[in-house]
Amino acid sequence: MGKVIARIGISLDGYITGPDAGAEHPLGIGGERLHNWVYGLRAFREMLGKKGGTEGQDNDVVAEWTARPGAVVMGHGMFISGEVPWGDEPPYHAPVYIVTHHPRETVVKEGGTSYHFVTEGPEHALALAREAAGDKDVSLAGGANLVQQFIRAGLLDELLLHVVPVLACAGTRLFDNLGTDQIEWEKASVIDSPEVTHIHLRALKRATG
Repeated sequence: MGKVIARIGISLDGYITGPDAGAEHPLGIGGERLHNWVYGLRAFREMLGKKGGTEGQDNDVVAEWTARPGAVVMGHGMFISGEVPWGDEPPYHAPVYIVTHHPRETVVKEGGTSYHFVTEGPEHALALAREAAGDKDVSLAGGANLVQQFIRAGLLDELLLHVVPVLACAGTRLFDNLGTDQIEWEKASVIDSPEVTHIHLRALKRATG
């Protein structure tokens, strides 16, 4: 069985979107700044069906993590904000299980992406994703609320933070709503480049008291 992983761009002060994130501004106002470093990478362009792009250590990190998942779990809000921009050939190229209160028929897109709408909660979505992924990993695509639920439940095995040297000062925080117990992580690696620092964490244990 594979791992449950998440890969997220984040500001120095802990935001993963700018303010007013939604269908009109999927990354929030100014949130693109957290992802500028990735847009020109070869691995990212390949996800979008494009050729070319830059290589190097940032590209290597993204290429490794985008190759790992065999299925994706996604929150309803992220799907609503991203469905139109992703278009007919979304960048996931795998089954995507959307945690939602709004049932819909499965939507099949080009390039291997299919959207499955799960109304029985995140753990059921994870079970379906694990079955679809086989020996590969399951990736959490976000948003913050979904990742927080998985952290609180102890279901997230690995987290890759792409830390961008900017203070966002407003928007959606990743590490809110996690309760009061300490949550332990092991630092697996840190890779630094001029535009971003990649911090790979593995979940350990939850300490109380």
